[in-house]
Amino acid sequence: MSKRVTVLIGGASAEREVSLNSGAAAADALGQAGYTVTRLDIGRDPARIAADIAASRPDVVFNALHGRFGEDGCLQGLLNLMGIPYTHSGLLASAAAMDKAFARSLFAAAGIPVAEGRVVRRGEATGDPLPRPYVVKPLNEGSSVGVHIVREGTAGSPLDAWPFEAGEVLVEAFIPGREITVAVMGGRALGALEITSDRGFYDYDAKYAPGGSRHIMPAPLPEADYAEACRLAEAAHRVLGCRGVSRTDLRYDDTRPGEAPRLVVLEVNTQPGMTATSLVPEIAAHAGITFPDLVRWMVEEAACDG
Repeated sequence: MSKRVTVLIGGASAEREVSLNSGAAAADALGQAGYTVTRLDIGRDPARIAADIAASRPDVVFNALHGRFGEDGCLQGLLNLMGIPYTHSGLLASAAAMDKAFARSLFAAAGIPVAEGRVVRRGEATGDPLPRPYVVKPLNEGSSVGVHIVREGTAGSPLDAWPFEAGEVLVEAFIPGREITVAVMGGRALGALEITSDRGFYDYDAKYAPGGSRHIMPAPLPEADYAEACRLAEAAHRVLGCRGVSRTDLRYDDTRPGEAPRLVVLEVNTQPGMTATSLVPEIAAHAGITFPDLVRWMVEEAACDG
């Protein structure tokens, strides 16, 4: 009898549409891999979510949710209580990675390079909290939701109008250069990819709109720097306590005349996208891992913290 896999999709976060696409692709591939698949679009009510999951009688839950609740440890805690193995990272690693300020403090303590930054609370900022250019980002959103770049010549700052739901945001120095991302599978880096976009910033539309970005695989970096990007991604995965598949986003700053390029870790995505334009499947394919094989591995490596 084939293993029963319930794929959780949708959710109520700002990344619902991304999750619907990721979940559909993962469910199709799992079906191709021979699993009995149930797709479950969930909402906000934890009691209803638990009842619906239980009714689907899964051997494993494939968590295709993105953003808050699905990616931040909340759902992981529910599945731990239910005793159901699930894909991706557990409760603690998910919560730590989703809190960008907490994650960067762990990285810094482990010697992983991060951008200069600080947490700013609503009503606290008077003027620029860092020299321009700097980046303002919510502490617990993914897919570049709510991210603002404040450059020289930019009128005002989003900190003045405060278009954020939360009372705190992370402000970091803007790191110029190139956008690099590394997929990690089972603690081992699969490779590094460079992302370019005519938009000048790898924002939500650049990530998910057709033609919004271009991917160069493998990233055209000097051999030593490519290896270092992979090493840093593995270290970040390990420091957070991730399992399964993760994706680490970095900046490669080669813009300083007379100085050696530097790599800076921006964040770790514990549940990277699985859409047609997603990065991890593309990196995995370059490493010889098909998409059905990738999701099959994730299901077979699923675990429960409870």
